[in-house]
Amino acid sequence: MDWAGGRTGPCYAAQGNILVSQATVDAIVDSFESSAGRPLAERLLDCLDAAQAAGGDRRGQQSSALIVVELDGGYAGLSDEVVDLRVDEHRRPLEELRRIYAMHQAIFGKTPREQWLDVDDELARELKQRLGKLGYDGSLADAFFTWAGAENLEERVDGVDRIDPVVLEELRRQT
Repeated sequence: MDWAGGRTGPCYAAQGNILVSQATVDAIVDSFESSAGRPLAERLLDCLDAAQAAGGDRRGQQSSALIVVELDGGYAGLSDEVVDLRVDEHRRPLEELRRIYAMHQAIFGKTPREQWLDVDDELARELKQRLGKLGYDGSLADAFFTWAGAENLEERVDGVDRIDPVVLEELRRQT
């Protein structure tokens, strides 16, 4: 093995074996420590990129994975897995992991409530029109929730008085 070892700090441990050098672990630590306050999954993705840029595994790239666990933080509060993604046998596993993470976030991510948009009369008409084009009729609340459920966006919906901008963007994209 060229290099194996690790470092620890407040709330983290970074380690590896068969690494090009200690610079790989140092890059993980530097990235993690400099990104406090950002979402953990994104910090970890950045750590993987920093480790690779510093040399990474001496055998090259083959796979990558990301798991984030929080008590009752998973889907509908029914599990602890916030993110559990894996890429195997890929030429660019870090890029692929970021791609599927973006898809995961579109469905399962959480937009802070203060960023949600108020649904005024004009936006309500737009929602009703767009949902109608997709074949969802009836009351706005029923049509909206039925569509969101069919698109796996129900965790991003809480009535029709306010709307998550991610959900609005998806509805606009579809119509």
